[in-house]
Amino acid sequence: FAGSLTMIGDEPYQPYDRPPLSKAVLLGKASPDHTELPRRRDIDATWRLGVAATGLDLAAKRVRLADGDEVPYDRLLIATGVRARPWPKEEEAQLDGVFVLRTRDDAVRLHRRLKAAPRRVFVIGAGFTGSEIASACRDQGIAVSVAERADGPLVGALGGVIGAVAAELHRDNGVDLRTGVMVTGLEGDSVGRVRAAHLSDGSVVETDVVVVSLGATRNTDWLTGSGLGAGPRGIACDAGCRAFDFRGIVTDDVFVAGDVARSPHPLFGYQFLSLEHWGNAVAQAEVAAHNMISPSSDRRPHMWVPAFWSSQFGVNIKSIGVPSMGDEIMITQGSLAERRFVGVYGYQGRIIAAVSFDNTRWLEFYERQIEMGAPFPVEYPTVDRRPEGRKPVPADFPDPSLPTHGPTVTLSGYSPSDRRLVFTPARH
Repeated sequence: FAGSLTMIGDEPYQPYDRPPLSKAVLLGKASPDHTELPRRRDIDATWRLGVAATGLDLAAKRVRLADGDEVPYDRLLIATGVRARPWPKEEEAQLDGVFVLRTRDDAVRLHRRLKAAPRRVFVIGAGFTGSEIASACRDQGIAVSVAERADGPLVGALGGVIGAVAAELHRDNGVDLRTGVMVTGLEGDSVGRVRAAHLSDGSVVETDVVVVSLGATRNTDWLTGSGLGAGPRGIACDAGCRAFDFRGIVTDDVFVAGDVARSPHPLFGYQFLSLEHWGNAVAQAEVAAHNMISPSSDRRPHMWVPAFWSSQFGVNIKSIGVPSMGDEIMITQGSLAERRFVGVYGYQGRIIAAVSFDNTRWLEFYERQIEMGAPFPVEYPTVDRRPEGRKPVPADFPDPSLPTHGPTVTLSGYSPSDRRLVFTPARH
């Protein structure tokens, strides 16, 4: 591409890597200033950083900015991603010591507070980020409590069978894990510092640092009234990353990639998937870039199989496919008790996903099984399969109509005008 390229971003920094923020940065093993993404070559672009996009005029092909300026385009890529869901009670959210973790600035503030040796950190939500924060605290010898409305950590993303293993992992590493409870309020002292969290079971936990980890909100507010098929679940697009308008008609000059996109996938019943995955953002961006500068006959679809990884309490967790779509699970390698295993998820008689704890070498095999639509239950024997893994058991996902902040893959209906799935804000 030889034309002009303009990069717009609400943060003042050039692109950086987010996964280390809840891992190496909190542990002090990496500086948040050194998380910039490596580059194969210089990017010949005009950078408009530190100024957010506030509106889109599809007819005039212009993006409105917060400073009043407008940027014209021939092709537009929307990659606005997600932001951390804040604590819903604004007055409590403003207390000194209450944090979220999404941006580099968030990580700097939280890391600084953890280095000041707090008496106790209280984490609201035991999804992947909340669990990684708890792990980083325990690694530094900081007392930590975690409150989770479900029956265990990671339940929304991986189901109750795996959630029970994750709960043991937390408790064995000294985390005060409170499950089946909601946080009803945060209490401050006379000078505006957080001092306690109140729970729905009537208990009170004294704390001087609270990290709100209630999942993410997709950055689509700025598109209100634009005519695009955008809403709380993301921006609907086709497999070629072209955005739909609100009538379900595909555009040919607006493209979408990353966490803010929701697109159909043939491996998963052509349902629209919203993926909060680092790897998906990279793969989808490559497809979008190719299609933006190619004639229609040369365009290609985005068919990436979802994959996600996490590191917590010394265990490497990785999943492939869409676990939350599965209704049953089999432990095909290793043992839940030893926390070294592979679990395979089934849906309507086929393999839909797999998750591993410290056993990633098998996942490439299961990725091929997912792509081939291999049958479930898994019938072939494996070298280290235990009796517990010979029959499928319910995967034990929570009721999808209830709000959860755990899933990193969200099934969100079949069309931009689909209104069957209703989002209910978190009530932690």
